[in-house]
Amino acid sequence: MVFQKPIHIVPLLLGVFSIQLMSGSISDLTASSAKVVPAPTPPDKTIFSTYKGVGLGMKADEARKLLGSPKDKSDAQDFYVISDNETAQIFYEGSAVTAISIDFAGDLKNAPSCKTVLGEEVPAKPDGGVYKLVRYPKAGYWVSFSKTGGANPIVSITIQKM
Repeated sequence: MVFQKPIHIVPLLLGVFSIQLMSGSISDLTASSAKVVPAPTPPDKTIFSTYKGVGLGMKADEARKLLGSPKDKSDAQDFYVISDNETAQIFYEGSAVTAISIDFAGDLKNAPSCKTVLGEEVPAKPDGGVYKLVRYPKAGYWVSFSKTGGANPIVSITIQKM
């Protein structure tokens, strides 16, 4: 059926909409969308806020005392090889720690879990990968957990000043 005037289509669309509304198909859509729950507000501070005693805001000299001699050292960043399976990078701004990045590869037995880092498990993607970043505005930093998928996953944890 072809309508010559556009005003004839309006009653037809209203009729279709009314039938859908009465059959419940539209109310089902709104009911399912109403079940969406916003993410909870994160606490003021995460459970994972330091690495081997090194925290954001700490002076570079203090961090180096705790971690030892870095493999590579500069005013902006130090790189540490903790073991064959663990490395860490400490980033500085004005000689204070502004970010900490820890990577685990190979044998992951010493790598903390997502729950240990963020306080919750995050569902893995089909390839086994996991990623989540949580901001802690009151504390002034964010924390991320990343685990690559595949046969040889890598776990990366980052704590960074906002």
